[in-house]
Amino acid sequence: MAVTKTKIGRLPDGRDVNRYSLSNSSHAEASFTDLGGIWLTMLVPDRSGAMRDVLCGADTVETLLVNPGHMGEPVGRNANRIGGAVFQINGRKYELGKNSDGINNLHSGPDFYRNRLWEAETGTDAEGSYVCFRLHSPDGDQGFPGNAEISVTYTLTEDTALRIHYEAKADQDTVFNLTNHAYFNLNGHDSGDATDQIVWINADQFTVTDAHSIPTGELRTVEGTPLDFRKPKRISQDINADFDELNHAGGFDQNFCINAFDGQLRLAASAYAEQSGIKMQVMTDREGLQFYTANGMHNDRPGEPACKNGVHYGPRTSYCFETQHYPDAINHPEFPTSLIKSGDVYDTVTVYQFSVE
Repeated sequence: MAVTKTKIGRLPDGRDVNRYSLSNSSHAEASFTDLGGIWLTMLVPDRSGAMRDVLCGADTVETLLVNPGHMGEPVGRNANRIGGAVFQINGRKYELGKNSDGINNLHSGPDFYRNRLWEAETGTDAEGSYVCFRLHSPDGDQGFPGNAEISVTYTLTEDTALRIHYEAKADQDTVFNLTNHAYFNLNGHDSGDATDQIVWINADQFTVTDAHSIPTGELRTVEGTPLDFRKPKRISQDINADFDELNHAGGFDQNFCINAFDGQLRLAASAYAEQSGIKMQVMTDREGLQFYTANGMHNDRPGEPACKNGVHYGPRTSYCFETQHYPDAINHPEFPTSLIKSGDVYDTVTVYQFSVE
């Protein structure tokens, strides 16, 4: 197990930006940057033993600052959407930026955490090699109440799992709903269309949304719908089906209600690429998982800056499994809450386990 640190550039104000690379004895490697705490690469062996980078991303400071699609970002304070960009806590109204369709808030923007330099600490422990990023988020930051201390710890284990541990607390009642917006293609980040890959999701229900992808409050069965992934199927099988949830999202972009939620770590989803033989299992202690097929990724349009290794990513060339509270949970008392009381600790773990078949 090893950790290395290298400089990858500078911010406009002159501060250095660094890459932190974790590796294990199987030669798997994951790398991250203190700019935004972003996950940059995930190299794992394929069926033949060759290493493939299965994570889409950027590799320069300039591209990371605009990061199309939020690739690899630990999104906060609230991942996903807040309807109307507004919520109330203890009778007080809080307004956020309307950065999604001019009506709603998406990923707590427009002042995203990705543009901030996080403090970094590295080391090894019984689980593997790790890098921990820490950020202070002041009261009123992005519109949220409370001075908050946030940490995101990435650990690469000896059995080639990437474990993400999120912790946060604030001195006022506030919202916390952190996730990582990693985009995966198990044939390799530069291999093009990913819809032939096979996905399974451990969910009997999904959160119904309106035309702006804001939950209505209804939970509906996946049975008989294109959202039924309870048996493994190719992404391509139903992605173009005539179904309201797909029509207004341009593909899969739904929150699934993971079965048997009890706050403990459990298997939520898996993906498999027949070409490479790489399989990924997703474990979480959260109740929700957003499955997103990069419908809005348009880095392949003329004039867009190249991403990692000169690659331009287009729609459906990757997919995300974003573990989370349900979208807009703060405005839906019927959902498990994203409200964290003053002094309480927000503490959640997600694991991406890689293997070959």
